[in-house]
Amino acid sequence: MQNLRVAVDVGGTFTDMCIMDEATGLIRIEKTSSTADPIEGIMTGVARAGIDLAEVALFSHGTTVATNALITRRLPRTALVSTKGFRDVIEIRRANKEDLWDAYKDVVRPYIPRRDRLTVPERVDAAGTIIEPLDLDAAREVARILKRRGVEAIAVCFMNAYLNGDNERAMRDILVEAMPNIPVSISSQVLPEIFEHERFSTTVVNAALSPVVVDYTKRLGDRLAEDGYTRDLLLLHTGGGVMTPGSVKDFAARLAGSGIAAGAIASRHIAGLCGFPNAIGLDMGGTSTDVSLAYEGQSRVTKDWYIEFGYPIRFSSIEVMTIGAGGGSLAWTDEAGSLRNGPQSAGAYPGPACYGNGNEQPTNTDANVTLGRLGTSLAGGSVRLDAGLARKAVESGVAKAFDLTVEEAAEAIIKVANANMSDAVRLISISRGYDPRDFALVAFGGAGALHGAAVARELAIPVVIVPTNPGVTSALGCLLVDMQHDFSENCMIEAAAADPEAIEAQFARIEAEALDRLTHEGVRAEDIVFQRSIDMMYRGQWRSLAVTAPSPIRSIDALVEDFHREHDREYNFRRDDTPVSLFRVNLKAIGVVPKADLLVHEPTGESPPPAGRRTVWFDGEPHETPIYDRAVLPAGFAIEGPAVVEQVDSTTVVPPWAKAEVDKYLNIIIRAKG
Repeated sequence: MQNLRVAVDVGGTFTDMCIMDEATGLIRIEKTSSTADPIEGIMTGVARAGIDLAEVALFSHGTTVATNALITRRLPRTALVSTKGFRDVIEIRRANKEDLWDAYKDVVRPYIPRRDRLTVPERVDAAGTIIEPLDLDAAREVARILKRRGVEAIAVCFMNAYLNGDNERAMRDILVEAMPNIPVSISSQVLPEIFEHERFSTTVVNAALSPVVVDYTKRLGDRLAEDGYTRDLLLLHTGGGVMTPGSVKDFAARLAGSGIAAGAIASRHIAGLCGFPNAIGLDMGGTSTDVSLAYEGQSRVTKDWYIEFGYPIRFSSIEVMTIGAGGGSLAWTDEAGSLRNGPQSAGAYPGPACYGNGNEQPTNTDANVTLGRLGTSLAGGSVRLDAGLARKAVESGVAKAFDLTVEEAAEAIIKVANANMSDAVRLISISRGYDPRDFALVAFGGAGALHGAAVARELAIPVVIVPTNPGVTSALGCLLVDMQHDFSENCMIEAAAADPEAIEAQFARIEAEALDRLTHEGVRAEDIVFQRSIDMMYRGQWRSLAVTAPSPIRSIDALVEDFHREHDREYNFRRDDTPVSLFRVNLKAIGVVPKADLLVHEPTGESPPPAGRRTVWFDGEPHETPIYDRAVLPAGFAIEGPAVVEQVDSTTVVPPWAKAEVDKYLNIIIRAKG
């Protein structure tokens, strides 16, 4: 009987696994060390968890394979075929810099060197009319050269192909005929949008990643099938949905950044269960913190993202802001004598000073151990922490330099880390027109629950939610996603001249393509949901703003009013007398995957005693603090701060000014007293 759902999130240090029983809603977790080949770590986790893959109805996976391939440049030899005269578009870029004031910092080299960027004569004008057909002899010569060079993937990017892709398709046919086993990505299929650099860059990334992720997904799918799994492997993509291996070949770049989307999805879902449609996710791990935002039950989405600056990937992605603030982030003093925290990190090895692996610089983990907020063991006792080494690092690294006591220095380290995380939350909320006071903060990751209450207090966020298993919440997110594909087409026209019927026809054409793709992936018609939006802008603007579009579209005036309202919320101003332009139509095609309900627990009225007590420092004062074992805390159990709740994958701190309660899903809900 196939009643298990398995989700796997592969990180740099650990491979996290969530196993849910559909019949009971019961979730259990498994953590294993990540391996050089992620598949080995996954299969080790499956074996250790005692999973019979023949009983698994759904296997969902968030992967860092694509992201790591781009960062490390371990990519197959890839070629670019472009319109004659435009081979250097991806190197010219936008001529901008990541650090405007650093004259010596260069943008990293393109993914395809110039010698492998070839051109052919062809031309499509700005209206989409072919004014020079593809030169077939030149195209065949390019195919011959690339075959001789042994390239493993090819991107075809022609000017104005977003309006008419006939020449690109002809070029693809010639390449496939010459090299049948080589993946070819064409920009008119991958990203049919204006702005040539963004379109070229996305298509190049897509082509370069295709052999990498196709090989990975095939090997993993084969290993799972050998052990009895009979369904499709589902892969989490940056847009917040999943896709099957069949779609990976054509849209490989969607897996870049796959891992960080899972945490954002999980935090949104957990907050919704707790009655909070507005949620900010705070995912603090060993080296970094990922911050995400969901408003009215929907994650904030962006198309302005990249793995390496200068080479954008314009697929829709859940917006996640990442900063260098984690348990292993180093405390240090800058040239002006100010205390700083991160982004430098001790990493998994040697790790914090308290790990005893030779690092002598203080980290956030060392500061938390010194303050008593962390105990002397992690991961159920498998990792021992040396409090003496932690105190020594804090004293030598910070206390002496600033003439502070060890505890004062440790609190200073934590305050700087909290300030960094609070600034990230402000950037994703206040700077986007959202008031943090209207949100719940979902604190997860290995270290999120240690800092969540303090970050919420600094931002006046009224409630903090700590999930049942904070350390594997991202893996849980892989269980909560639907099949999803994102489509877009340019629609550049003044709103005053726009015809609702023409726009409706454009949407209908895209929806037909989306229906065909989801049906091919085995999604039933009754499980398909379409979500429409239109990107709009004031005349003269370059950046656009997405506005939800109804089905069917009957009034352009109503869309314009929605745009004015959204622009006012996002940027705090509106210009009702300025003409508005439609820029792009977007469709999110969702194939709803049935989801098992999380187990609901009824209050028992039991009040388990603390597992122990220890001295914990808050605001410069020592407090004799009860230490609770989270595994025995029932629904309805109330905690008065100060308190510390320990579990295998995380530690939750309830400060003296806060109180907490365990809800029916066994989440810990923290609020200020009074």
